[in-house]
Amino acid sequence: MSDPRSPDGALAVWFERALGPVLAAWLVVETLRAEDAEQPAAAIAAAVGGLALLFRRRPALAAFVVGQAFLRSLELLMPASFLDDSPSYVVLFVVATYSLGRWSRGREHWGAPLAVALSTSSFVLSDVARSDTQMTPSLGSLIFALVFCAGPWGVGLAISALADRNHRLREEQDEVAQRAVIEERARIARELHDVVSHAISVTVLQARGARRSLDDDPVAAREALDAIEHTNAQALGDMRRLLAVLRDTEADTLTAPQPSLARVEDLAGDFRDAGLKVSVTVSGQVGEVPPGVDLSAYRIVQESLTNVLRHAPGACAAVEVRCGTDELAVEVTNTPPTARANQSGTGHGLLGVRERVAVVGGDLEAGPTSDGGYQVRARLPYALEVS
Repeated sequence: MSDPRSPDGALAVWFERALGPVLAAWLVVETLRAEDAEQPAAAIAAAVGGLALLFRRRPALAAFVVGQAFLRSLELLMPASFLDDSPSYVVLFVVATYSLGRWSRGREHWGAPLAVALSTSSFVLSDVARSDTQMTPSLGSLIFALVFCAGPWGVGLAISALADRNHRLREEQDEVAQRAVIEERARIARELHDVVSHAISVTVLQARGARRSLDDDPVAAREALDAIEHTNAQALGDMRRLLAVLRDTEADTLTAPQPSLARVEDLAGDFRDAGLKVSVTVSGQVGEVPPGVDLSAYRIVQESLTNVLRHAPGACAAVEVRCGTDELAVEVTNTPPTARANQSGTGHGLLGVRERVAVVGGDLEAGPTSDGGYQVRARLPYALEVS
């Protein structure tokens, strides 16, 4: 299983795999070019010390200990001037120490400080051994050793903590988004349930009327049967949409009037009262729109205007609803905001719109406009294709 904190992308993966071999090859080349070096032992020590970075994530502590052991042995095989003039040695040491802080986890967190302390002590003692004038480390050399050895480890620890926090935040955001989708689907299911129940009730009443007038008034009976066919066709489409979402287990009853595009002007009035300038244009016959599509379109307008009010202060919104013969088109466009948004939200308003469109088998386009505003365009078919 891959580490959830690891970077993504092909470039990052390539860099991760190539870092150890590249640094090892660099150090080996410098070792072979050095004078008075004990070769090939020095080259082997340089290669192993660098290749230990291949395991700098797992097991991080063991890779650090092995790498440091061979790097320390390299100090004994090379002249004293080599360590002072080798940039590859410095880079490899810093990367190894940083990796220990960045990738150590679990029990390694307890052993890592000890490993860094031993590495710092070894660095100080090695510096004293190479000096011909002092027998004890100076304050300056101690401070340099702490910065050089413990500094990268501390940076790795800090980045590791930030990466863990970022990962937890992403998980929380995913959970919130998932809950928002589930809640929206449950809301859609409850509303469509009411729509279908109403259609079934109307069908029962029409069937009773047709039965009573079958002998006395065949024309009225035929009209009732036509109405039953039309109502059931709409109810069948809404039932398919209902089966596409999850029904919430809560047993709450909706007592408010069913939302409809016939009340979209009242909806716009509520947003005007809240300070949003809204214009509404409705074309076509709203009464011929199937109830399930009608309800979804109303909710799409409602959610879109809520997003404008929340995230685009000072903007003006325009709602356009076009009722066709076999589909409905909804467009909600707002101008650029004139002030910075001062309300925080979950940021999942568009998720609800997408769920509404998906339930009726429609299409959705949402994005910024060329003048800096934002537009939501939805196409909602009246009937779902039978698979």
